Amino acid sequence: MHKQTQAIRIQAEQSPEKEHSTPLYLTSSFTFDTAEDMRAAFADETDDNIYSRYSNPTVDEFVKKMCVLEGAEAGFATASGMAAVFNSIFALLKAGDHLICCSSVFGSTYALATKFLPRYNIECTLVKANKPEEWEAAVKPNTKMIFLETPTNPQLEILDLEWAGKFCKKHNLIFNIDNCFASPIIQNPIEFGADIVSHSATKWIDGQGRVLGGVVLGRKDLVHEIYMFCRNTGPSLSAFNAWVLSKSLETLDVRMERHCNNALSIATKLESNEKISWVKYPFLPSHPEYHIAIKQMKKGGGLLCFELKGGIESGRKFLDALALLSMTPNLGDTRSIASHPASTTHSKLTEAERLSVGITPGLIRISAGLENVNDIINDIEQALSKC
Repeated sequence: MHKQTQAIRIQAEQSPEKEHSTPLYLTSSFTFDTAEDMRAAFADETDDNIYSRYSNPTVDEFVKKMCVLEGAEAGFATASGMAAVFNSIFALLKAGDHLICCSSVFGSTYALATKFLPRYNIECTLVKANKPEEWEAAVKPNTKMIFLETPTNPQLEILDLEWAGKFCKKHNLIFNIDNCFASPIIQNPIEFGADIVSHSATKWIDGQGRVLGGVVLGRKDLVHEIYMFCRNTGPSLSAFNAWVLSKSLETLDVRMERHCNNALSIATKLESNEKISWVKYPFLPSHPEYHIAIKQMKKGGGLLCFELKGGIESGRKFLDALALLSMTPNLGDTRSIASHPASTTHSKLTEAERLSVGITPGLIRISAGLENVNDIINDIEQALSKC
């Protein structure tokens, strides 16, 4: 059965009420018929639910769907995307270990790698996205894992997943990737050797800016370590949010097609705009890593970025002139969103740090929504005319 069909048809066990839509198990704990049943559950001799911090049927349904879409052996759902990223690293590394991390990552991930890992004596080396020689030079005897995003946030750089898989196999490293920007519909890193894949389900998976959520997927042995860590530290996804996200997966495939088509049309149109220095979109032939993108992505994704010639001041004027697009620190919504990374997602970085990862003063990121593409383009063009 096709994975998109499974994403629609996988459901928690039907109750005696014979409901068609999947039920919501909104409960903190679960009961037992006998003391022996309860003892066996706590001894991990059965798969019975105990407490929703450990497991919940609604959350399990969401995870099962995500495992199918990513081709993963197992998964664990978290309260947010950053909870997924954090636990995928901290559950698998210990004091004295070394992590190699792509320098072009989400601002909170960058802060985690540079400010918080050192507190626990976990060393981190940042390397540029497409500099294989830097990745090779960064390997040490205590290196245990690499972490990367592709496409990267927000510059949309494309890392070669086939190369990354071979690199990790060569050095016996855990291959950990944030696949949020692509979604499991567009890209499946496990096919290229990834061991752990994380998502912020808040983005494309929810798709309407309603709830927070995250998920870690991958090898069963590694996910079990993450599960045991999370079971005791408590970043579990709520049943309500899981129910929303599970229902959202039923339409993810058709939504991503529209997001991608709109993004490509917008990017193509903006390439000739005189107010813009450059436009980046993975499936534009002008993208520096276009040849890699078409090899590992089914479509180019729903995000594009461009650089305004007027820098920071033009960026402010552009955002203030928008009439249709939303200004909000999110992406992957039905509604198109414009953001200015230098003053939002990466604002905690110093100017030198931002420039080192390609975040220039005039960089604008667009999350293409599901509106009519001409309306999106018209709003962007009228805002550009006022820069």
